[in-house]
Amino acid sequence: MSRKPAIIGAMDSEIAMYLEHGEVKAEHKWHEFVFYEMNLKGVDCIVSKSGIGKVMSAMVCQHLIDTYAPTEIIFTGVAGALNTNLDIGDVVVSKDCMQHDIDGRALGFPRGTILFSDKSLFEADDELHDLAMASHVDGHRIYSGRILTGDQFFTHKDIEDHAYLTTDMAGDCIEMEGGSIGLVCAENNVPFVIVRTISDKADGSAAEDFSKLHHLVAGNSYSIVSQMLPKL
Repeated sequence: MSRKPAIIGAMDSEIAMYLEHGEVKAEHKWHEFVFYEMNLKGVDCIVSKSGIGKVMSAMVCQHLIDTYAPTEIIFTGVAGALNTNLDIGDVVVSKDCMQHDIDGRALGFPRGTILFSDKSLFEADDELHDLAMASHVDGHRIYSGRILTGDQFFTHKDIEDHAYLTTDMAGDCIEMEGGSIGLVCAENNVPFVIVRTISDKADGSAAEDFSKLHHLVAGNSYSIVSQMLPKL
């Protein structure tokens, strides 16, 4: 069976380079969302923007799976660093992901576990992970790590109130969509990986860094995905 990957980004700037460098063959609109059938680096694929947050990304991901039956899903874009070894422009490839804002501890569930289930960590597909890690970006590192997802944008310089993000949950970076994409893919048995470029340090300068650098660093994620596609 020929491969037909899907690429999702949360924002226009996170899919802009895919549309610019690929050949768009068809556009399909579903509500306010547009799904692009295109050829990129010789590979037929689907590219779409999901919008921000867990609900939006889960909804778009499920529709994409139901409608286009992709063979794998790559979620791409930017994230805030939790691991202090990461610099702006470095790329985190998900070894796994989880939702940091699920908190059922009062009912006896570990933080990050979906209540009344044993579901918490969602592991990336080994092949997709390894292809991403074998790519390169000039002047920056590619790091295999854990991506944490929640419906908050962290700007706190003092991270002590959220120490569990790096202690209990051992997160390397933080964003707002990957964990829900991981859940939907796991439920549908669709291989996935998340490729996130660090746009800010999730500290007191996070909002300023994100606004200034988002468009620039999104290109590093594109670079890795474009290197992955011909090798699928």
